[in-house]
Amino acid sequence: MTTALLDFVAEQTADYLAAIPKAQRKQYGQFFTSKETALFMANLFLVNPDQNKVSVLDPGAGSGMLATALLERLVSEPSIQEIELVCYENDDNVIPLLQSNLNWVCAHAGKKVSAQIINDNYILSQEQEYNGMLGASAQPKSFDFIIGNPPYMKVSKDAPEALAMPDVCYGAPNMYFLFASMSLFNLKAHGEMVYIIPRSWTSGAYFKSFRQKFLTQGELHHLHLFISRDKVFSAESVLQETMILKVAKAQLARDQQSANTARTITITTSNSNSDFAHQTTFEAPYDVVVSGEERYVYLVTNQEEVDSLTRVQSLQNTLPSLGLKMKTGLTVGFRNKEYLRDHAEQHAVPLFYAQHIKQGLVEFPLGKEQEYLVTDHHGLLQQNTNYLFVKRFTAKEEPRRLQCGIYLSRMHPEYKEISTDNKINFIAGLHSLSESLIYGLYVLFNSSLYDCYYRLLNGSTQVNASEINTMPVPSLQAIESMGNDLLRQQDLSASACDQILRGYV
Repeated sequence: MTTALLDFVAEQTADYLAAIPKAQRKQYGQFFTSKETALFMANLFLVNPDQNKVSVLDPGAGSGMLATALLERLVSEPSIQEIELVCYENDDNVIPLLQSNLNWVCAHAGKKVSAQIINDNYILSQEQEYNGMLGASAQPKSFDFIIGNPPYMKVSKDAPEALAMPDVCYGAPNMYFLFASMSLFNLKAHGEMVYIIPRSWTSGAYFKSFRQKFLTQGELHHLHLFISRDKVFSAESVLQETMILKVAKAQLARDQQSANTARTITITTSNSNSDFAHQTTFEAPYDVVVSGEERYVYLVTNQEEVDSLTRVQSLQNTLPSLGLKMKTGLTVGFRNKEYLRDHAEQHAVPLFYAQHIKQGLVEFPLGKEQEYLVTDHHGLLQQNTNYLFVKRFTAKEEPRRLQCGIYLSRMHPEYKEISTDNKINFIAGLHSLSESLIYGLYVLFNSSLYDCYYRLLNGSTQVNASEINTMPVPSLQAIESMGNDLLRQQDLSASACDQILRGYV
């Protein structure tokens, strides 16, 4: 396939990037798509051989890279004779470049192509239609194909865009998932959309409402994952967990599935945007990838990961259903500097950090700075009882995401209360937890199975307490039995935990 149209736009875009400071573009959350990525995304669309006229939307067009890649793909289809393109862009700096590029592309496409630029806020311009408000168009414009690289930018919960889409917002949203939700609204009944976005939407409470709507009205057909975080928008020096997704209107997706055929999602991976030719491909069961009331999206890439997910998802309990809960450490150091002490003194209590977790146990003291807390603020203190501590943050390169340590109150009987730094989590209960239960929780969190599960659930380096509290776990009796097994073995290694867990899950 020749790429004369895209080559022209890529050259013009490169000149623009060299002339406009990155800081200026960052104000719009604007990061430009590479030529290789644009081509890959355009080739994901399924074109009906009976279509001779199609409509295309690019809701955040920038210089027109994605729109041009899709146009070039469509004009190569023999059946298609006419293409209608609509581009939204509200950055006045880039609109002249976009207009120039589209004029050139339309003139050289070889088929009838019309292009319209709408200089408006993509979200706000459709607020009435999206919400079915008085004055909304009775038949809002819809499209066969939508391709997008939306702005990556957090906005406040009372920002106009957030208020315009209340059904998918919780807390302070990011513009990228507002764009994705609006684009699904803009799709025709038989339409498809392909987006490149961060992978953060696949889990977490902030994205729950979005996931529930997006994965009810749309159905995932393809996910592409990038192993490297810094090579997807390499020209922009962006460090981001990024993915490409293809979504179809749910009705179309269901119509295409035989009643006797299990649904699957194609999941591909590449190291960066320059080696799509060497991608891996895996057909994953849909109900394993998209699972549970939270509608989490588990990014499996092989059968072993599917088997691990299936094992965990077969369990019926969660920590809260057992009377347990993971919480985040209570003390934020920079906000409570006046209470921090380097050495033990009267009325001081231990302040536990991630550094105190060592080889499965909690060691204290270590002789580090600010290891004690002096305060009567109950919000910073917790009962000195048994806990499982879990690090909140790990490095991307570390072999394990879940790193935990057993804390036993009897090791520090001189204290009635302790405190925990905000960079660790802890599991507690309504009542004091037995040592066998703490050891059993350690078996779970130190096992390869649960570490694999959490990595599939969350691609970031942060262990999120709300996600852990939705994680399926064995019964309380089984967890205590696992703890007793570990106490007898006195081997805190992951392999020992794996062996014990296999007897119960």
